Amino acid sequence: MLCALIMAGGKGTRFWPLSTEEKPKQFLNLIGKDTMIQMTVNRIKPIIPIERVFVCTAAMYVDLVKEQIPELPEKNIIIEPEGRNTTPCIALSALVISRYHKDANMIVLPSDHLIQDEDKFRSIVVKANKFLENDKEAIITLGMKPNRPETGYGYIKYTDNLEKNVDLNIFKVDRFVEKPNEEKAKEYLKSGTYLWNGGMFLWKASNIINEIKKYSTLTYEAIHEIECVKEEELQSLINNKYHETEAISIDYAVLEKSENIYVVPSEIGWDDIGTWKSVERYKEKDSNNNILDGNASVIESKCNIAINNCKKIVMIGIDDVMTLETEDSIYIVNKDYMDNLRDYQNIV
Repeated sequence: MLCALIMAGGKGTRFWPLSTEEKPKQFLNLIGKDTMIQMTVNRIKPIIPIERVFVCTAAMYVDLVKEQIPELPEKNIIIEPEGRNTTPCIALSALVISRYHKDANMIVLPSDHLIQDEDKFRSIVVKANKFLENDKEAIITLGMKPNRPETGYGYIKYTDNLEKNVDLNIFKVDRFVEKPNEEKAKEYLKSGTYLWNGGMFLWKASNIINEIKKYSTLTYEAIHEIECVKEEELQSLINNKYHETEAISIDYAVLEKSENIYVVPSEIGWDDIGTWKSVERYKEKDSNNNILDGNASVIESKCNIAINNCKKIVMIGIDDVMTLETEDSIYIVNKDYMDNLRDYQNIV
């Protein structure tokens, strides 16, 4: 039985001032009419019913989750008392999911990624889930074929040992690689044996719990009683014990140490919508490469971005500028600065 875990506790500071601590980027419609978390849920609903979709988020975002995904059962909202990186989040969620779905398989998904070829994505997930049924100790990750020397992503190096258990191109992982400098990124792109690490994983819930128990013992010991505590005492236990977990990513804590890890090279039109430049890649543009999202117009201007709702923005003779309207301000920014706006948060 396949369940989905959507991790939605991030604060999205790189999209300030639109993304705020009160309403971070996963709850914004940065690309289309749906918010990022709605896009993530809708992407998997054709293969995983909403009853088996779980969202792990912070207490302050529970109402946003309920508002944007009203069909999600309330017990499927897993509440982190504080953000402590992905190992505690995944351990907590795997233990909770196991309470409701014994012997569950899990797919772990960030809440803020773009996947353009959703049919192919779902096909890969279904086939990878079948692989798990044959190898219950496998850890599977989706790796995206790079099309540019990207320095903002981690990479996965894979071997040439193609597994043939299912109708799926799946390889053993050689190692996980940190975000490279530009020279290294060019080498990885040229080699053809490196993939972008998109942070999407499939595994049996029981297996990842055992791996965390083995490699992140403090985390397991802190919250393992989730498996047997009474339902009415569950959140109280989480609130009282979660701070004792080890604040570390699943990559460092488990994946770099586990032996049975596989990767599926996936050409699914994936992107990590983590910067304004990544948003710019996918927004509709006019004939002069202007992006006009809201009440805006341009005259003799090119390569601009305007995001506003109320007051009309008119750009005349301006190039390479972004304007952002919030409830109390209008920001006018040279595009060279747009991915560093959070550096000025305390100044303005």
